[in-house]
Amino acid sequence: MDVTRRKLLARGALGALAFQVTGGIAMLTPRAAHAAGVPLRALTADEVATVEALGETLLPGATQAGIAQYLDQQLAAERASSLLMIRYLDVPPPYMAFYRPCLAAAEAAARRLHGKPLSALDATQRGEFVGALQRGALQGWQGPPAPFFYFVLRSDVVDVVYGTPEGFEKLGVPYMPHIMPAEKW
Repeated sequence: MDVTRRKLLARGALGALAFQVTGGIAMLTPRAAHAAGVPLRALTADEVATVEALGETLLPGATQAGIAQYLDQQLAAERASSLLMIRYLDVPPPYMAFYRPCLAAAEAAARRLHGKPLSALDATQRGEFVGALQRGALQGWQGPPAPFFYFVLRSDVVDVVYGTPEGFEKLGVPYMPHIMPAEKW
């Protein structure tokens, strides 16, 4: 089934995604999936630590908003159902072939620079790291271009944290969707 952001809005389900939980499928927001500890299907524990460290650096609150759960659910989904920014940039699937090498490259760069995992860096070190990622200034980077990874991940983080009526309210921006969701998520 071809799922687009517009179709999800029309059905009132943007923000609620189908997560596999014990006993079947549940429609949850990434935030609710994070809070419930929904098991991950695509990302490893190390990849989650890297995603959450980068997400928190890009936009504080990303972990609680469920960035890892969102990415995991979307990476496990069919291309036609994916809401990841990478899909809209015409990068061919599978999207894990983009994310996995980028996450590995980020982790390797952090270890080269600081001798420890990205998730163990302090806020200042992570901020400097993300700045270097954005500029493409991480020596020895292996994988898709670092600035492109930065752009894609940052877009997904912003979608998860601010892509709801509540997120718009936090920004002080009127939420004016083309079609208002039938119910609050």
